[in-house]
Amino acid sequence: MAQAVQDSVGRDFQPFTDAAAAVARIAEIYGQSAALLRAAFARQGEGGSAEGAVYPYLAIEVGREAASHEAPLPYGVLLEPGFYGTTLTRPDLFGAYLHEQITLLLGQYRRPVLVGHSRRAIPLPYVVEESVTDIAESDLRRLLGRFTLPDLATTDDRIANCETRPSPGQPRPLSLFTAERVDYSLARLHHYTGTEPGAFQRFVLLTNYQRYVDAFIALGRQAVEEGSEYTGFVEPEGSPQMPAYHMVRADGDGITLINIGVGPSNAKTITDHVAVLRPHCWLMLGHCAGLRRTQRLGDYVLAHGYVRDDHVLDDDLPVWVPVPPIAEVQVALQEATSKITGLKGAELKTRLRTGTVMTTDNRNWELRYATLFNQINMSRSIAVDMESATIAANGFRFRVPYGTLLCVSDKPLHGELKLRGMARAFYRERISQHLHVGIETMRSLRAQGVERLHSRKLRGFDEPAFR
Repeated sequence: MAQAVQDSVGRDFQPFTDAAAAVARIAEIYGQSAALLRAAFARQGEGGSAEGAVYPYLAIEVGREAASHEAPLPYGVLLEPGFYGTTLTRPDLFGAYLHEQITLLLGQYRRPVLVGHSRRAIPLPYVVEESVTDIAESDLRRLLGRFTLPDLATTDDRIANCETRPSPGQPRPLSLFTAERVDYSLARLHHYTGTEPGAFQRFVLLTNYQRYVDAFIALGRQAVEEGSEYTGFVEPEGSPQMPAYHMVRADGDGITLINIGVGPSNAKTITDHVAVLRPHCWLMLGHCAGLRRTQRLGDYVLAHGYVRDDHVLDDDLPVWVPVPPIAEVQVALQEATSKITGLKGAELKTRLRTGTVMTTDNRNWELRYATLFNQINMSRSIAVDMESATIAANGFRFRVPYGTLLCVSDKPLHGELKLRGMARAFYRERISQHLHVGIETMRSLRAQGVERLHSRKLRGFDEPAFR
């Protein structure tokens, strides 16, 4: 049975007991396929063929005696006996990640991984970007006849959404994402953020205000000029919808900031794509409406629960699924706030409230106060915004540690509206401090060791082995 499954997904499999050698073979297969595609496209008028331009395939088979339910980490574990596999892409981006995951499998199960050619052709636009530039309908028909183009029928989030079940004759998934799903998001990341996927760092800050971006740019440029741990600062090209900025570390554990704009739709869109990069953490830093009389403008809100009134994830993660706080992130956010503000003990508690945040898809939710009164009161919400619950829920869905630290910019239920003059003073005093708290939180989480972040509470009882 295992041989039949193996033959159905790939060919020319080779066993490897060394992670570096396995990754090298993955890179070799992908490189050959990409070169074949480029060459075939370059000579398409001469009848060039792209046959054989396929994704690499990684697999491992474990028997009942090898499957383990005991492991030091919540990932790198195969929960049942069977044949596991996944297609892979862009080893130039994911080489270190693949090495880490393969090393865990080899150490846990003491049996080789298998690397071969998959039976999934690489879609042309994921390798040759100019193939979809300024093409007419007749050109598209010609390309369809000779090259593989993206097929959304086979590109989805069924694995991440826990919608796959073991089926006889089919491999169990090793990864949350297939190669096509990853390539789809890599292309979208560049489109939405204006930067190449390779610039993204594994700690991600998300904001909805340009003033945070301005402050981040100043900090990033200064850090590079001073010769700090950050070796470069990457800014977007053009005027993308959700521009990204990157304080780059040599090991990739720097900080990326993305201005996602306003609303849960943008929040879902960008985190759908950032998730394939397997970041260690993402945090929402934004503004909110305070709901308690005791709150003051400029106070911080540390979310430990969410009312998901945003609706954009209802089909992917039903609202009956709880989104728990990640303890390591919560502690790091509180400690960073104390460090940056200088506030401690009771004084800190008066300016940093922990509680439930309601995220809505209605920008003018205040005009529905009579309808929302019971919902806000029953949920014990202390703040309202338009992105935080979406970002946290997508973190839970994609097994990416998440957190939220908001700043109270107005209290509309109590007559304290954010007027223009007040807003200028508020932004001037609070944005730099808020951003420094986010950066310090990321620094602290990195220093503690990223393996502590990837909690078992993010993983179910039937999970792919890859983090």
